[in-house]
Amino acid sequence: MLWFTKLKKTIHMLEDIKINIKVQLTALWTAFMFLYIYVDYFHLYMPGSIRDILAGKMFVFDITQVVLLTGLASVTIPALMIFLSVALTAQVNRWTNIIVATVYIPYTFFNLVGEAWMHMEFGAVLEVVLLSLIIRYAWKWPRQGSEP
Repeated sequence: MLWFTKLKKTIHMLEDIKINIKVQLTALWTAFMFLYIYVDYFHLYMPGSIRDILAGKMFVFDITQVVLLTGLASVTIPALMIFLSVALTAQVNRWTNIIVATVYIPYTFFNLVGEAWMHMEFGAVLEVVLLSLIIRYAWKWPRQGSEP
């Protein structure tokens, strides 16, 4: 029982530091981006993906400058949210996070249209969980003068 008493004292000695909401949102967007990029990266290992790319096809679309620019734009927005979650003022930050995360939830499901493998479905579920957390954290943004 002595070890349990020491463990209990050690646990009580740990400091639980309150993390700023902006840092929490930044961390969530960063995690989202890693998943977002890796799901696309692992898609390259699916049979026929490289063949389709070499043939100039991406899903049912011809690979054009417009398609690639659209794809880059879809990655740029959450990537910028990593910075914007720290840089924007609280009021603008709150609504920007809520709106962008809300828009990306159906977009995440749209990316599953067609041939969706388990890694894509798993990634989409995790992405939606992260986006939901972003909405929740931004919605419950601490008010000035509120108790921690």
